[in-house]
Amino acid sequence: MTPLIELCEASVLRDGATVLDRINLRIELRQHSVVLGPNGCGKSSLVKLIDRTLYPIPRDENETPPVRLFGESRWNVAQLRARLGLVSADLHNDLAMLNGLDVEDVVVSGFRASYGIPDHLRVTSQMLDRAHAALDRMGIFPLRHRRLTTLSAGEARRALIARALVHEPQALLLDEPTTGLDIAARTHFLDLLRDLANTGTTLVLVTHHLEEVLPETRQAILLKQGRVLAQGEPAAVLTSENLSALHGLSLRVIETGNGFRQLLPG
Repeated sequence: MTPLIELCEASVLRDGATVLDRINLRIELRQHSVVLGPNGCGKSSLVKLIDRTLYPIPRDENETPPVRLFGESRWNVAQLRARLGLVSADLHNDLAMLNGLDVEDVVVSGFRASYGIPDHLRVTSQMLDRAHAALDRMGIFPLRHRRLTTLSAGEARRALIARALVHEPQALLLDEPTTGLDIAARTHFLDLLRDLANTGTTLVLVTHHLEEVLPETRQAILLKQGRVLAQGEPAAVLTSENLSALHGLSLRVIETGNGFRQLLPG
């Protein structure tokens, strides 16, 4: 089976600084994965690299491409989004800046990976049906005519997932998706992700919160200062020793039940 994501010695420069340094990474379809690391470790740059808004340092044409998604190194972003949906706090903020955008428009805009509805886009009844089905799946169909800016943070993140799901993508890339959520909203959101994970959508979750690592996770990647510190099965990677090295202080990993973990001072 063709891997979802393959990075081969991928490096990224931003403003003259190396933010990702020779990253090697492979995520298979149906292999729910988490990328874990502190602020400033390169997580956002990694997301943008996968999302095609940042590009790796180029290499010779005869060498292995540094980034391949679904086996391909070249993608049109709209076509890629049909197979790999994106949910992030940054996307939420960008869409919220468009005053007057209602939830239904937010979800329909997912068909073109655009901000709002382009003037040239003819919204068909089939598109609306799929948008409504995605909203219903997220439990926010009654909110479809509300402005995005009037929703709670948790409701808005559900709208973003519905936006990503209109194509029925094979995978979702989730970049710090619980930013701004209170405890109750975060708990409900993680339950929603577990439902997606158990119904065939591959999840790639990028976070700095160990307690957000879902029990369904099959691979954990620790990122520190732009490099992979450790990767492999969660039980082998998410240890007190590795998490202490990741954060640079003594920490202890404990099991909290139902497969979730929590990080405490060592």
